[in-house]
Amino acid sequence: MRPLLLALAGFAATAMAGSPARAEPDRYDQIERGRYLATLGDCTACHAGSGIAPGMPGYSSRGFAGGRPIETPFGQIRAANITPDRETGIGTWTADHFYRALHEGRAADGTHLYPAFPYTYYTRVTREDSDAIFAFLQSLEPVQNPVDRNTLPFPFNIRLLMKGWNLLFFRPGEFEPVIGRSAEWNRGAYIVEGLGHCGACHTPKNMLGGDRTSQTLGGGELQGWFAPALTTDNRAGIGGWSIEEIVEYLRTGHNAHSAASGPMAEVVEYSTKLMTEADLRAIATYLKQPREEPAVASAPAPLPAGNVQMQAGAAIYMDGCQACHGADGKGVAGLFPRLAGSPTLQQSGPETLLRVVMQGSKPATTDAVPTAASMPAFGWRLTDDQAAAVTTYIRNSWGNAAPAVTASQAQSMRSRLAQNPN
Repeated sequence: MRPLLLALAGFAATAMAGSPARAEPDRYDQIERGRYLATLGDCTACHAGSGIAPGMPGYSSRGFAGGRPIETPFGQIRAANITPDRETGIGTWTADHFYRALHEGRAADGTHLYPAFPYTYYTRVTREDSDAIFAFLQSLEPVQNPVDRNTLPFPFNIRLLMKGWNLLFFRPGEFEPVIGRSAEWNRGAYIVEGLGHCGACHTPKNMLGGDRTSQTLGGGELQGWFAPALTTDNRAGIGGWSIEEIVEYLRTGHNAHSAASGPMAEVVEYSTKLMTEADLRAIATYLKQPREEPAVASAPAPLPAGNVQMQAGAAIYMDGCQACHGADGKGVAGLFPRLAGSPTLQQSGPETLLRVVMQGSKPATTDAVPTAASMPAFGWRLTDDQAAAVTTYIRNSWGNAAPAVTASQAQSMRSRLAQNPN
């Protein structure tokens, strides 16, 4: 009997020693909440040292070890190591330091951060959520990974310049719920305007890199892509998408209208597919009922079918595109994206379509859509004039209307892809 009692006592002691987190349930809950909030903030997409996202096989603390180059109009900057390594990460930071970084765009030593770290959006994060994210990051295994954080050319490497930039374009302050709006709408606004920092890509920027606030979520060129408008405009925005279709797109990377590729595929794979159904519906609700709808630019008249460029584009389309996307541009539901009426194709900038035609694309893969069809590259067989012609044809057929694409735009994209294919 005595040996049995001793064995049971030893088992109990071992179990308690092996579960330190459970000894502090409040702390455990805070860390797990912070893990989810870091997913909402899509932290891994930039800070991953190995490109591995939470929830994916092989994920570890290296998912936050930093070093990934982030392209900006002013040069490349590398994402910081945000693991708790004391020498190369944020192991010496406090919760106050972390909140200041999110809320004011200042590092622990007081130096100014660049808005490639989207503090202009993260400033809306509440102190409670900031502390939870920090608790999660501090719970990770430290990874020693020194990152050169000063890679911008002169004069942009002078961080003191950010003081003036902030005066012009930064308004710090936590999110305040809008009275008269539902809890679901306010939750969506908090994610879209704050942690989700959707406007960092989908709001056009001025020549100094500040948001054009009069065109919030109106779409803009980014890193060789064109992030489409998220407005309720039926032609170039998502006005024709239902809440269910927005949720489907964010959860799976696909719906009847579009398939996520490029940077948006990463957003889906690292962030939105891991969100709760309630948060996805909150985002969709907010996007369908925005705080303030930006002015909608008048749609250009579609180019006539008799236009020389349209005729050349039609011949190229029938030869290389029609088999998958159909003569009517309707594609195949669940397999090949619909081109007719696609908001992505009718943006003011043709970057995304040009890139996909010339380089091909691999759409997001999720549990719901693990084997999505990829788009082959056609840049090897098309001249710049031909690439411009077929993209112009696609942007102006089946009811679509968008500015014509020029050969110089195609040549610029070809050069960009040769220098930086990612």
